[in-house]
Amino acid sequence: IVESVGEGVTDVKPGDHVFPIFTGECKECRHCKSEESNMCDLLRINTDRGVMLNDGQSRFSINGQPIFHFVGTSTFSEYTVLHVGCLAKINEEAPLDKVCVLSCGISTGLGATLNVAKPKKGSTVAIFGLGAVGLAAAEGARIAGASRIIGVDLNPKRFDEARKFGVTEFVNPKDYNKPVQEVIAEMTGGGVDRSVECTGSIMAMMSAFECVHD
Repeated sequence: IVESVGEGVTDVKPGDHVFPIFTGECKECRHCKSEESNMCDLLRINTDRGVMLNDGQSRFSINGQPIFHFVGTSTFSEYTVLHVGCLAKINEEAPLDKVCVLSCGISTGLGATLNVAKPKKGSTVAIFGLGAVGLAAAEGARIAGASRIIGVDLNPKRFDEARKFGVTEFVNPKDYNKPVQEVIAEMTGGGVDRSVECTGSIMAMMSAFECVHD
């Protein structure tokens, strides 16, 4: 909850409910104005910065020694100071003890599917990895109207939960003695229309690329 704001800040006011975001948005650079990227030139994640941008100083100290800002947010503390571009205002009716656990996984997966992959209604989509990001990606595919959403994960215990997010079929690569992309190509008559990789594994990235039809 915003306690106070600095001079010139107009986007938020004291009492507003907000999310802190370590990849912020200045709203002016080419990335912020793009529909396909949020890697802001000014506020993209920078683990080495540790200070406020306008004066290069930290807002925290202990016994006269500065404490630096962690990825621009310092959310492990009860009170923090952020650049206004690293805050997103949310509906005040949303319960804070619920929205905090959504973290970045929901916006990442949902946004990657709806804003970047943009599956058409009736299309087929493969989702690699059914953790928080993958479930949100599946939800995005469901919202977009995909007819088949194929979830790929090494942990079959995730499958039941994934059905609630729109996944219609499941593939566990451990169950086959051939590359998972070949399995998906056979299931779909040559490959899916879109795939979204949500694990960070280079092998999964290759499979996700190769399971898309020509």
